Order: sequence, then structure tokens, then C-alpha cells
Amino acid sequence: MKRTLVWIGALVVGVILGLLGLNWLNGLMDFVATVYTRLFQLLAVPTIVLAVITTFATFGSKGSGKIFGHTLIYTLLTTIAAAVVGAVLYVLVAPGNLPVDAISQADDVIANAPQQTYYDHILSIIPNNIVKPFLEGNVLSLLILAFAIGIGLSKLPDSENKAVVVKGLLGLQELLFLLIRALIWTLPLGIVAFSAQLSAQVSAGVVVDSIGKYVLVVLGGNVIQFFIILPLFLLVRKLNPIHVLGRMMPAVLMALFTKSSAATLPITMETAENRLGIRKNVARFVLPICTTINMNGCAAFILVTSLFVMQNGGTPLTWSTILLWILVSVVSAIGNAGVPMGCYFLTLSLMSGIGAPVAILGIILPIYTIIDMIETAENVWSDSCVCAMTDHDLK
Repeated sequence: MKRTLVWIGALVVGVILGLLGLNWLNGLMDFVATVYTRLFQLLAVPTIVLAVITTFATFGSKGSGKIFGHTLIYTLLTTIAAAVVGAVLYVLVAPGNLPVDAISQADDVIANAPQQTYYDHILSIIPNNIVKPFLEGNVLSLLILAFAIGIGLSKLPDSENKAVVVKGLLGLQELLFLLIRALIWTLPLGIVAFSAQLSAQVSAGVVVDSIGKYVLVVLGGNVIQFFIILPLFLLVRKLNPIHVLGRMMPAVLMALFTKSSAATLPITMETAENRLGIRKNVARFVLPICTTINMNGCAAFILVTSLFVMQNGGTPLTWSTILLWILVSVVSAIGNAGVPMGCYFLTLSLMSGIGAPVAILGIILPIYTIIDMIETAENVWSDSCVCAMTDHDLK
């Protein structure tokens, strides 16, 4: 409770500093925010790899398979629910088409954005070099390597060499968590910087030009998923959603500012184990996987944005089209990387692939900062729910 109050106080201080409009102060806050983001990204990569390897090596692939089964089921159910909520809201609110002038002006904004096909995206996941995924921070590639090494260790016959390797990995993991706790101790300074950065952007008008009903659908879907759908999942499993959210609030707040579920993972794991009381073998296995495949907010964004772009391109939005894109958005979200703007560039790739007017994404770009923040917070909240439900089921 004390830590949460300190974090809220830091948030308020940051907002006030951002509203002052001092260029030198805004520059300082941007620097501090970037430092914290880089530090969390630094710790996120080894956290993911060591968590998966040590879980498999310690508990064996058979026991891990049961945990993975529960994780996958809850991930699919919550992600499908998020996409369906987005589809229903889109039909009810019915955003209109944008003016042609606005779309043409956005061409330059989107022209320099990186574009690749979804097949290229899948191929980039398959590692062809054991060092490259670590250098690039490619979470999906790292998971593949971690699964392979972890399962390999679990299948090795017991020997002195195996024991040395496993103990070494567990020792590295303990050291890593010590570094994470030290970074969390200094986090109020980072929260001041993150909130000041956002406050300065809003006061400067960077994210105030919204496009009305589309934004209402995207944010409304996230709010419904966050406060209604996910708590209902917890209630069905006889878990108190207020208790779970209260315990996991530090991770959810951190996700709000970093806009990266992968960068937030060290805090999510530390919070789940020490505040929510999730068993280590569950938290250290479920959360790295959820960070990669459990993307509720991303599924809703891909669906709503794709429907909006296709509608502006003249594609009739029949129920069959909407159902098809619910499936596409769920599959795409599961394969998306948990990094800032990952959903945005994935949606851009999907729309490029079907010849839709991608310039509309240039209009969305200025407000995507807010959307990305809320999506990431929802993703981490969903990860926490899946982890809590899996731990509850396996007790």
C-alpha cells in the first residue's frame, strides 16, 4: 500500500512538472524516461529466457505442459472476448468515413513507416543465429530458444554436469531479480519522468486531435475489457478481481508508462510473486509466455482499426467480414511482439497486404500514444488475470 501511494504521488508530481512548459525540464524528463525504459528493456530479455529455461529444467516438460495448457486456453478466451467487444462496439457506435483531404494529407506521414508482409513477420521469428535474437530483443525468437534449451535440460539424464548448468542458471536468475528489485526501489523517479513526459505532450497538443467515434470505440473496448470482462473471468474462477488488481497495480501502472509489456515483465513477475502470492514456478513460466501471446488490447486495436480503414476504402462491412477479421485480429495479436507500437506496425502490414488505404493510419498516429498506453496496461492486467487463474486451477 505504501509503495502504491508513493507511486501515485510521483505521478501527480510528474503531471505538474509537465504542465509547467519549461523546455529544459521537458528535455530532462525525456532523458530520465528513456533511461528507465532502456534499463527495463535490458532486464526484460534475460528475464524471459531464464524464467522459461529454469521452469522447464526444474519442473520438467510434463508439468510445464499442464501449466502451458491452462495459459493457452485463458489467453485465447480473453483475447477472443476483447476482439468481440471491439466488434460489437464498432457496430453500435458506427464511426463515419474521414474526409478525402484528411486521408491525402496523411500519405506523407505513413510513407516512411516500416512495412512488411505477415509472412515476413513470421519468418523473422524463426532464429537463424543464437546471438541475433538477444541483440534485437526478439521476444518470440528468444522464447523458441528458451523452450528448446529448457526442454533439452529436462530430458537430460541426471548428472553432475546437468546439476552445475541448472544451478548456474538459477543463480543468474536470483542475481537478475536482485537487480530488478533495486530498479523498482528507484522507480518513483522514473514515474515522475514518464508522467511529466506525457503531460508535456498533451499540453503541447500532440495527442489532442482525435477522430471522434473511432477513438471512442478503441478506448471504450479497452475500458470494458479491463473493468468488466477480465473481472468476470476472475469471478468465474472464484477470485476477487479487486484484490488481484490491487496487488498487481504497480505492474499495471508501469505498463501504462512504458507502453511495452515486455519491458514491464520484470515488475510484473516481481509483483505477482511477492504481492499477489503466485507460486514462482507458475509466475516465471506463465508471465513470459503471456507477455508474448496474450495481447487483449492489441486484438481489439487491430480489429477496430482494420474495420475503420477498410470502411474508408469502400469495403462493405458485412457480418462475415467482421467475423473473419475477429479471427485475423486474434491470430495476429498472439503473434505480435510486446514492444511499443507493435500493434500499430502490425496493423499497417495487414492493411498494406490487402491494399487498403493505409494513409488513414497516419491520421491515427498522433493519438496512438494514448491508445498504446491503455492497451499495454490492459495487456499486463490480462497477463496478471491469466497467471492468477492458472495458479488457482493448479493448486
